[in-house]
Amino acid sequence: MIKNMKRILIAVFLLWGVYHSDLQAQAVEASIPVEILPFGVNGKRNMLYDARQRPQSVLLHGRVYIVYNGDATPTKNKKGNAYPMLITYDPQARMFTEPVRIGPKSSDHHFSPIIWANESDYLHVLHGCHRTPGTHLISAEPVVGGTSKLRWKEAPRIAPKLSYQTVFRVYDEKEVIAYRTDGHTSSWTYRISDDNGKTWVGPEQDVTDLDIKGRTDWSSYRTVLPSRDGRYLHMVYMDYDDNKTQPNPDRFFNSRYDKRVSNEWKYNLHYVKIDLATHNVTNADGEVLQTPIDIDYSRKECLIWDTEWRGAGIPPVIALDTGGDPTFLHILSEGDLKTHGYYYVRRENGEWLQTRIHPSNHNWNGGYLVHGADGVIHAYLITGEGYLEGGYMDGRGGGSVEEWYSKDNGRTWNKSRDLTPDRKQYPSWRFNHVQPVVHPDGTLVKGMLLFYGWQEDDNPTATAFLLDEKP
Repeated sequence: MIKNMKRILIAVFLLWGVYHSDLQAQAVEASIPVEILPFGVNGKRNMLYDARQRPQSVLLHGRVYIVYNGDATPTKNKKGNAYPMLITYDPQARMFTEPVRIGPKSSDHHFSPIIWANESDYLHVLHGCHRTPGTHLISAEPVVGGTSKLRWKEAPRIAPKLSYQTVFRVYDEKEVIAYRTDGHTSSWTYRISDDNGKTWVGPEQDVTDLDIKGRTDWSSYRTVLPSRDGRYLHMVYMDYDDNKTQPNPDRFFNSRYDKRVSNEWKYNLHYVKIDLATHNVTNADGEVLQTPIDIDYSRKECLIWDTEWRGAGIPPVIALDTGGDPTFLHILSEGDLKTHGYYYVRRENGEWLQTRIHPSNHNWNGGYLVHGADGVIHAYLITGEGYLEGGYMDGRGGGSVEEWYSKDNGRTWNKSRDLTPDRKQYPSWRFNHVQPVVHPDGTLVKGMLLFYGWQEDDNPTATAFLLDEKP
């Protein structure tokens, strides 16, 4: 009897120790000091872009190089004329340089720049892309430690037309650029460079072209992320009827919500995996697909979530779990068109599962997802009370910035901390588009994130922010 009681007491003590240690770990995690540093002035909508255009920062030889749309002036259409801007940050001194303009002004927020470093430590910038070839720049000299002032020269054109350009370092020290080839209904494809961006070569067939075979105006929005070895490119996309060639309002009818909507609403999730060496495209089950993929073929072979007319604006964010498999952070409408939730999407035992994390106050909020080496999943969410409605700047979402985490492979989630800049200094501001700072090889810089915020409904007066964890 006494021995049994001792065993019970020991067990209780051990369980309490585990529980108490977990509480302490959570407390430490929630109290990590951070510094949130503002930079850039007079940014416009999508001053820092969502996951369709990345990266917008790179840490090279101890200095962070960041590009964004800024120095905007108001225009009659409220969009504002902005310039592609470059600023650098010294993490040791916690100081920014003065920003510089690296291109002409434009009212098109899609013209927002991206930046990357090639294998020889030259920096590349690509801006002005929206159904255009854009402007491809390369630094006149390779970057060395401490370089803050750069000279640029024009680099070779990558493609006749690009939209939503995204660049990654991949296998054998190559770069891949993934992009849309023209307007909404055009195809999505990629090109690879093995000579530091001088030439770019793509597959014989584009990856997707949803409106071929008679499905006029069918379109998609996508995000991509390479595998850790750089051999493959994971691609997830939503589908929607653009309804522009022969506009018919009835084609926008949403049967779930019993009303007409617009082409803002994108549905379902489709997934493919691209072998960058062979150009083979496979679905989640590893079956080789015919390309380009049209909407009917995609729904048959690539659909991983039939959302049953629940919709979103922004496509999912992709993150690789500890096993290297893709997972997604996705926003989706719920009870009506003004209520939304964040969902964690992953595959377990051959089945695609979705877990709701937290409400979202808009269908265009740009969050971020990352898996820690310790198995903890971190989701950075844009949150707020009620549906965000307002002027031009609010048209792509915005709210507070919160970090949520899961320690059980995404089955349950808890709030870790609020990362919103000081409300006394930034009252009634909205923030959006959380994104990482990356190394040249695409790996994440620990403890650094970017996002931007604004207060005015219509005027391009946004400011960007760098979150830098204190050592």
